[in-house]
Amino acid sequence: MTARYVLGIDLGTTNNVIAYTPLDADQPAVQTLPVPQLVAAGTIESLGSLASFAYLAREHELGQGTFDLPWAEGRDFAVGEFARRQSAEVPERTIGAAKSWLCHGRVDRRGDILPWNAPAGVLKISPVTASRRYLEHLIAAWDQAFPEAPVEEQLVVLTVPASFDAAARELTREAALAAGLPGNLLLLEEPQAAVYAWLDAMGNRWRRSLKLNDMLLVCDVGGGTSDFTLVKVGEEKGELILQREAVGNHLLVGGDNMDLTLAYHAAEVFGNKGVKLDPWQSVSLWHACRTAKETLLAADGPNSHAISVLGRGSKLIGGTVSIEMKRKQALEILVDGFFPRCAVGDRPVRRRASGFQDIGLPFEQDTAVTRHLAAFLQDHGAGQGGAVQPTHVLLNGGVFKSKALADRLMQVLGDWADGRKPRFLEGSPDLDNAVSRGAAYYGWAKHAGGVRIRGGTARAYYVGIETAGLAIPGAPRPLRALCVAPLGMEEGDQADVPSQEIGLVVGEPAQFRFFSSPIRKQDQVGDVLPSWSEEELAETDSMEATLDADEAIEEPYVPVKFQSRVTELGVFELWCVCTKSKKQWKLEFSVREED
Repeated sequence: MTARYVLGIDLGTTNNVIAYTPLDADQPAVQTLPVPQLVAAGTIESLGSLASFAYLAREHELGQGTFDLPWAEGRDFAVGEFARRQSAEVPERTIGAAKSWLCHGRVDRRGDILPWNAPAGVLKISPVTASRRYLEHLIAAWDQAFPEAPVEEQLVVLTVPASFDAAARELTREAALAAGLPGNLLLLEEPQAAVYAWLDAMGNRWRRSLKLNDMLLVCDVGGGTSDFTLVKVGEEKGELILQREAVGNHLLVGGDNMDLTLAYHAAEVFGNKGVKLDPWQSVSLWHACRTAKETLLAADGPNSHAISVLGRGSKLIGGTVSIEMKRKQALEILVDGFFPRCAVGDRPVRRRASGFQDIGLPFEQDTAVTRHLAAFLQDHGAGQGGAVQPTHVLLNGGVFKSKALADRLMQVLGDWADGRKPRFLEGSPDLDNAVSRGAAYYGWAKHAGGVRIRGGTARAYYVGIETAGLAIPGAPRPLRALCVAPLGMEEGDQADVPSQEIGLVVGEPAQFRFFSSPIRKQDQVGDVLPSWSEEELAETDSMEATLDADEAIEEPYVPVKFQSRVTELGVFELWCVCTKSKKQWKLEFSVREED
């Protein structure tokens, strides 16, 4: 059956949005879909987005129909706004930031680990399962609104952070397929989606805003993460084209940190009034400060906002404690704390309070987005005479709904400019939905032949090859890194990796080590790195597996050469092709073997 619509889905750290447009339209007409969801026990409302929270029911809530939806009954969980509200009241049963866990390679992302550090007796789920549940809800909302055009028959574009490596992308795709999205779904980087939203808003006028060799910086600061991307303006056959040049690391710093920062300062004010908050109240305060931030930083925000927390002590039962937070104070805290003025040569401050660390999400120690941005521009300007100097800036993410924060970032970028200051591009006025809307526009442009951003893989990929040589007691053999996919490898491309034959261990457990780099633009397929720094190459998921033996070869390892592929759907695959038989094995940068 022919698809009638293209759906753009933003699977966000804090919110999920679905946008759509008819495929057969001469021009895209992108709209967002209202999402019915629980906002309180037994109460359903349609909202513009689905909050990225999942709540796991307590025993007394089971069998009551509390979490029933028009398309599902008898559930023992809830997702969306009700779950977000429960995160203040029952945090030990509420899951947030599942998307950030998807790219955290030091945990088993298919394992039942969330809520993280929940007490014994709480039934946990995996980051993949949580992501699947959000997508299942969006699918059900679509199918209810468009029963004549079910999701599995439509063209679907699902967005991921530009900084997601192949492992995180594959796990996202796995959750999407398990939820019921079509097998031909497309993955699109979120900053690119923001650019597509701008292209949709500009129409053909975009070519009057940018010229050849301009460098566009996309700065995306959302609820939980910050993402940077550089897009260069090129030329082909006399027409301007857009080429994604570089992406940054996945930075766990964003609006949630801002909420927590305001809560920290509010707690000090409560303390000065003699009110000591317990852990339950502290979590509630964090969520109250989210509302305060959104209220005070709005364009027409009030001069002050009351922050209240329910009483817990014997003298406060049934009551609340409140303070007033001033707009000016909140702006000073957030602008200077997250967008401080700094030099382009500065780098994030890395300090540790203790040599012992929780194995939780790797949140950034330095909350200064501007210092992270300076490091990004330095890293991608290496070998070019200094930091990259963008000519234009496109902002995305709910944080930049605050004019004060957007203005400070542009001031800092202006301070760094050696000559012409970068120009601010007016992006989509709907920053909360720009990614989903841009994804829908991209799907339409891909179908209709409209303008597209070229880029390929955002990282170069490598396999770790154990070197031969004399063994040393207690010391592992050194590794060399073989480049199997260069940065920018395009969709639909495949490459035979030139190298000597490599011995592939089969028939017994073995560990396969993979690495990636967003900055080594010079490496080509077949290049070998005898050594490297942690800043250059980062280890992605190591994979421990027992590969099927080759019946034609009795040795414990077989000679292979590598073939790398980027599918039309943007999924990276690495194949080990035996040189002495027709046997081949596919290795994924994404899996831990399940028990």
